[in-house]
Amino acid sequence: MRSTILLAAVLALAGCRGMHSDKAPIHPNLNMDFTESFEPQEANDFFEDGLAMRQPVPGTVKRTGLRTTENAPYYLGRTADGQLVPTIPMEVTEVVLARGQERYNIYCAVCHGEAGDGLGIIMTGNDGQGYGYTPAPSYHTDLLRARPDGYLYDAIANGIRSMPSYGHQVSVPDRWAIVAYIRALQRSQNATAEDVPEPIRDQLETYNPNVTLD
Repeated sequence: MRSTILLAAVLALAGCRGMHSDKAPIHPNLNMDFTESFEPQEANDFFEDGLAMRQPVPGTVKRTGLRTTENAPYYLGRTADGQLVPTIPMEVTEVVLARGQERYNIYCAVCHGEAGDGLGIIMTGNDGQGYGYTPAPSYHTDLLRARPDGYLYDAIANGIRSMPSYGHQVSVPDRWAIVAYIRALQRSQNATAEDVPEPIRDQLETYNPNVTLD
């Protein structure tokens, strides 16, 4: 009996194959088939404020945004009370400086110049006439030499005036590496004899006896 019922069901299903019907298909839950969508900035009367774009609920923190007051100097360039950190909150090594030079030449030199003098290709153009951008500042001014390291970090992370943010392109450690390299550039352009180790100072004087590092 059971086999007979199973055979009848198979034949019934097989008989439906290839059949066409003019009747509309049955949709028990239409909103699963026809979902209303909205473009950015479009109005939506469903919400009280009339906006289709919704803000995150209060207290929402993005996965990469878990910053505490203890690590704020490293991640934000600021102290727990919001002040810019005076010095880089990590060890500066030759590896860090080399990384900073590489990142600087990729993201910064096009405007600020490889020497940090504000004469990058975007500012000067191939013909020296520039492209009409707001001039990038030189790092070799008393003003920027006196700025705290957190100031440079904040400018990279969040942008400043006409300079856009590079927070998405440059990671936190790379931002500090760039800051370290900028400080190296500043020191190289305003160095004195005391900045050169004595053995190297002697080598320089030997190489060019007409120059004395006093």
